[in-house]
Amino acid sequence: MLRHTNALGIVALLREYGPCSRADLVRASGLSAPTVTNVVNDLLKSNLIEPLGEGASSGGRRPDMFRFKAERGCIAGVEITADHLAFLLTDLNGNELRTMTVPLAKNRTTPDAICDSIQKTLVSLLRKEKKTPEQLSLLVVGVPAIANVDEGTVLSISTLEGWRAVPLRAMLNKHVDCLIIIENDTNLAAQGEYFCGAAQAEKDFVYVNIGRNVSAGILLNGHIHHGSQWSAGEIAYLRLPHVQRKQPTIHEFGELESVLTDFGILKSWQELGKKSSRTVNKKHGEPTALDVLDLAMAGDPVALKIVHLRADIVSDIIVNLSLIQNPGLVLLGGEIGSHPALLSAVLKQLKGSEFAVTRVGIGTLSTRAALWGAISLALESIPSVLLPQPRM
Repeated sequence: MLRHTNALGIVALLREYGPCSRADLVRASGLSAPTVTNVVNDLLKSNLIEPLGEGASSGGRRPDMFRFKAERGCIAGVEITADHLAFLLTDLNGNELRTMTVPLAKNRTTPDAICDSIQKTLVSLLRKEKKTPEQLSLLVVGVPAIANVDEGTVLSISTLEGWRAVPLRAMLNKHVDCLIIIENDTNLAAQGEYFCGAAQAEKDFVYVNIGRNVSAGILLNGHIHHGSQWSAGEIAYLRLPHVQRKQPTIHEFGELESVLTDFGILKSWQELGKKSSRTVNKKHGEPTALDVLDLAMAGDPVALKIVHLRADIVSDIIVNLSLIQNPGLVLLGGEIGSHPALLSAVLKQLKGSEFAVTRVGIGTLSTRAALWGAISLALESIPSVLLPQPRM
């Protein structure tokens, strides 16, 4: 057990700092020179590290240098959405190798069909990188639903066919032979912003996603907070005074999703838009919620009214979350949440708050936030995959 712990520590140092000599590892780890030598020899036999030859001398004998073999395997993140699958493949240090987006056909969205599509796409990505399926060490899958991470199950996805109480990890393991983690997509987006986005300096923050869905990812002390029933952050079901007080129902959309999402914004535009002096820019045929938000930025009074109504709700959500958790940062994400028109209106609403609310900003990773969150979780777990716990 001690030898295993020491090996994990040496691998972590080589992954973090890059090539090191034995003397470097002794200083950084606090282990004795003989112990480091034994661990290095074990890691060489396991093909997890490789010698680089002699390094620069500091006055004595030139030291032998070693590095972690990040190219020995790879990890992957997959995000399941209502209309496509997004993939990100990296090496074992998180360096990007390949990305791919696969549209979902309307008649191919059952759990079995999506598992099959994930397997085929991963094989294609690996082949392009000249890697075998056996070299995929870990897969993290983000889903737009409550996910029981321990069991690898998905409770319900309302926008996809047949997604209720789905044992997704077990199903995927029939296609993909590696460790698989199933996680909520907004939790992953929050993890991604913490890993390489706008929240890298914050261990306690909330990521609020407003797009096709409304949800929040909560990080406490640098870790995703799931709650006792895996539903922490399901803010679409919040009961606010100016929104219908409906009891939460897991297989239906939350009340806030009928107001804050693109559907709600377009519904308001259709009801009020005839009074506007401007026309929505129909670049892609039908108008979109983003077109309405753009009009608000341009000063259209009807569009501004629509945005201000949403800003009232979002600012209430932020104040409530801040009073309960008092995070250092609240990030807005999603195509609606990250729009400057909404952010500006929300910041104006929050100016009167004297405490609890700290900084409010926009996520920087956009549509790749959940994918980088998946890679971040994979990187945290990969040492235990490469160096399994020894049997007693």
